[in-house]
Amino acid sequence: MAEAGRLPGRLDGRIALVTGASRGIGAAVAERFAAEGAHLVLAARTTGGLEEVDDKVEAAGGKATLVPLDLTDSAAIDQLGGAIHERFGRLDVLVGNAGSLGVLSPVGHIEPRAWDEAVAVNLTANQRLIRSLDPLLRLSEAGRAIFVTSGAVRNLRPFWSAYAATKAALEAMVVIYAKEMEKTDVKANLVDPGATRTAMRAEAFPGEDPLGLQTPEDITQVFVDLAAADCELNGEVVKAY
Repeated sequence: MAEAGRLPGRLDGRIALVTGASRGIGAAVAERFAAEGAHLVLAARTTGGLEEVDDKVEAAGGKATLVPLDLTDSAAIDQLGGAIHERFGRLDVLVGNAGSLGVLSPVGHIEPRAWDEAVAVNLTANQRLIRSLDPLLRLSEAGRAIFVTSGAVRNLRPFWSAYAATKAALEAMVVIYAKEMEKTDVKANLVDPGATRTAMRAEAFPGEDPLGLQTPEDITQVFVDLAAADCELNGEVVKAY
């Protein structure tokens, strides 16, 4: 229910987990979800960044539970599912936003450790999130899972193999998961944010003028639409540009 003096938002009363929530798209989505009435569970590696986002969430009229979490720690992801179940009894929205650019390098020059890290963050961590949180999404009257992909999957450039390959695999996994959920109340989709003013974008294109790019705040409406209980999309890649 909406608090006194505040009109109900589209996510009023919904429990939403956002990964990679300490900056960029994750932080913007967290703030927007708070304004729409969601209670947030915010996960990221940096505690300081989470606390800064928490201040913005409170300013937007929301509440958040902060979870310092390294997504390459599979056991911690399993524990997260148990903790959310114990506290809330369900999960309404999962936003798998955290990602790693990896290294931009010829395929044959990528060190195994760098390749494995990209796979661990962009693909394996999201599979473990589904494994841990799918039972909680099923306990929701309208469970919604949203994962962040990239146009790099469709615009294949030299040196981008680690990032593009892991995002392509993520898309395949999420679409398959969506098909598996067709007879349930859970729906799963992906968001392609396009060129957005983030630290990862600046790392990938250091000579680019960031002022010519959309901001993370500009694309949050797509996430709200996909997180809402009335969303009917399933297994889609939705462009935010």
